[in-house]
Amino acid sequence: MRRPDQQTTTRPTPDAAPTTPPDAPPAKAAGPRTPGRADATAAARPTGDPTTEAALAPYLRGQAAEFLRSLRLHHEHSAPAESGGHDAAAATRALRRSARRISGCLHTFRAALDPLWADQLRAELAWLSGILAREHAFAGRLTRLVEALHQLSGPALPAARGARAAGEGTSDAQGRAALGVGAARAGALLERRLTLARTRSHSAALQALGSSRFHAVADAVALLASDVPLAPGPAGRTAEALLEPAERAEQRLLAAVAALPPEDTEPYNEAQDAVWHQARLLLRLHRYAHEVVLGAADPALTGAGHALDLHRDAVEAAGAAAAAARTPRIAPATAYALGVLHADQRHEVEAARAVFREAWPYAAVLSAP
Repeated sequence: MRRPDQQTTTRPTPDAAPTTPPDAPPAKAAGPRTPGRADATAAARPTGDPTTEAALAPYLRGQAAEFLRSLRLHHEHSAPAESGGHDAAAATRALRRSARRISGCLHTFRAALDPLWADQLRAELAWLSGILAREHAFAGRLTRLVEALHQLSGPALPAARGARAAGEGTSDAQGRAALGVGAARAGALLERRLTLARTRSHSAALQALGSSRFHAVADAVALLASDVPLAPGPAGRTAEALLEPAERAEQRLLAAVAALPPEDTEPYNEAQDAVWHQARLLLRLHRYAHEVVLGAADPALTGAGHALDLHRDAVEAAGAAAAAARTPRIAPATAYALGVLHADQRHEVEAARAVFREAWPYAAVLSAP
């Protein structure tokens, strides 16, 4: 991890000439950044230190305008005469995206804003984003599990992890036959459960979007598009009021990644999923802070963020398979297929963790004991 006096990725550097030639190799004490990371970050850095009025307020106004634009598109494509369900889903995703960014900035830069207003709006946006995310999550989970079942029950099962004994051919053939019998029933069971959950989530989202609570949120965001309530006094309007919270968000992310379980842990240990989910949340907050301070997301963390998204999807899919396997009075072949599916998704969890370790640009953090 970087030294306390080392330049962070969220603090712009002055325009002074570098003390070392551009083509000189970096010193070992300069931290664990990967080659090209500094160049990519420097390209997005503005000149001078940004302030809340020059960086945070325009960012929040822009996200508020995007929220209102997505809301208008959602209303247009959700009309009874409108058949563009895909456009409505895209508008919902854009609505969630802007709501997450506003909420994340209100959390990270709370000290630079009116704290009471920031806490209230952040809680309401978190409620809205959670309501809108459920339908999409259930639909994606069903697609993922059905596709995995088709792959597992195909003409050739995945090779067993590790060496095969000579006498395993018969048992392997029996397992393939049992999986083929139960896969169709398991798929039907998953489709019933997740389609029902998706339908209920869709109804809950429509009810929420028509509620007085949502209209109050939309009114608050509309006001934010024109006026950002900053903290009273000059202290909350300085560059440090913006840079210090962004650096704290980065340090929390680095500490969370350093605390992740080592590579040789058991993938079936679901108690470790929570720390990975926390790292994903902190990475998202860091990305939003990076967008505020430097004008763009850190490209070096794109792969790591995608890996954590895949990890979350695999964890939730494995949980859905396990929950379906606990359905009373299901056939043994169905339970067997769901058990194989659960194991497959847990191995996908481990694969996503491996991808994250490879994509994480701070190698020294992950190599620490």
